[in-house]
Amino acid sequence: MLDKDLLRQETPACRDLIHFNNAGAALQPRPVTEAVLHHLALEQRIGGYEAAEAGADAAENFYHAFGRLLNCNPREIAYMENATRAWTTLLQSIPFERGDRIITGQSEYASNYMALLHLARTRQVEIVVIDNDSNGQISLDQLSAELDDSVRLIVLTHIPSQSGVIHPAAEVGKLARQHRILYLLDACQSAGQLDLDVNALGCDMLTGSGRKYLRGPRGTGFMYVRHSILDYLKPATLDLHSASWTQTDQYEWRDDARRFEIWEQFVAGKIGLAAAADYATTIGMTAIEAETRRLAGELRDRLNDVPGVILHDQGYQQSDPDRAASRSSSVLSGLSGLSGIVTFELADHNATVLQHQLRQQRINISVIRQKNTRLDFERRGLSNINRASVHYYNTDQEIEQFCDAVRAAT
Repeated sequence: MLDKDLLRQETPACRDLIHFNNAGAALQPRPVTEAVLHHLALEQRIGGYEAAEAGADAAENFYHAFGRLLNCNPREIAYMENATRAWTTLLQSIPFERGDRIITGQSEYASNYMALLHLARTRQVEIVVIDNDSNGQISLDQLSAELDDSVRLIVLTHIPSQSGVIHPAAEVGKLARQHRILYLLDACQSAGQLDLDVNALGCDMLTGSGRKYLRGPRGTGFMYVRHSILDYLKPATLDLHSASWTQTDQYEWRDDARRFEIWEQFVAGKIGLAAAADYATTIGMTAIEAETRRLAGELRDRLNDVPGVILHDQGYQQSDPDRAASRSSSVLSGLSGLSGIVTFELADHNATVLQHQLRQQRINISVIRQKNTRLDFERRGLSNINRASVHYYNTDQEIEQFCDAVRAAT
């Protein structure tokens, strides 16, 4: 069982606000912030190069921390400055040929999909978008029907930024393995929220962000690359860290995932992200996932009671009107396939206006804009909507206060 009092004590901002914007940037726990500040102070005191040497063990722990978090070899981990850079770096390293097909899903985020569009323009590859089913999950039947020898890559966002849906990533991984197709999984919203095992997921590559559910520093990210595919990938850039200059006219790539890194890094951020991964692992990802999803189920149920609120998480099973006496069972019934992200709109209310109204009451949520998720929202007929994203350190009392504030805004 989580010691929520201790977790909230280690998250000082919990005293001053209700933070339901964890899918944007979660609140850092004190050990993470202290790790970053300690190294920055060391740089200030003795110099950047000297601090990096003194903090080498802490920085090296990054690879081991993420190896534990994702159940992989530390040599399959690389540090990146953000998730988008990690994702596009891997995409650009695949030796596509004219006519290759890339399979993606309806839930793709703007940055990912625009990178695919650019690749289609410059490399003459074809993008195939698989529809979501009635529960908002990628259609496995349609995906399976599209797989043939022309498909070079499957890319999937595990949890979309604009929905609480959890896509069946492991099932997609099984299909990818059966057809011997590369599989790149975007875990921006699932890393730190779900208990991830890259072997069970069956992905060849996985990328994620530090600032979201991992509760790490902004400007940090990571990637996993299965060792067996390293030599197939061709990184677009290299430097003296990613490769060795063996002779005046020759070089050799590193034999681990760090071939995708460059020498200059935000060392304090890397140390802080390692601390965040260790923090999550110490608490236990199984417990974190269960509590986050329980809280989200409670939030959906309570928002469903607020007049004028329309929930937009596909797959959510609305409870019976008389569920008040059996709240816990109704919450659990709404957990299947859904994450800590809750999307909704308040009738006759502009999403940005509601966000600002709540922020004045020290309640943080975000706005999901149609322009950032056109494939999904245009098909579903949605404009800008609100997103409330909970994490394990949030409480049922905060959910009640939040719903009261939304009700008062009607």
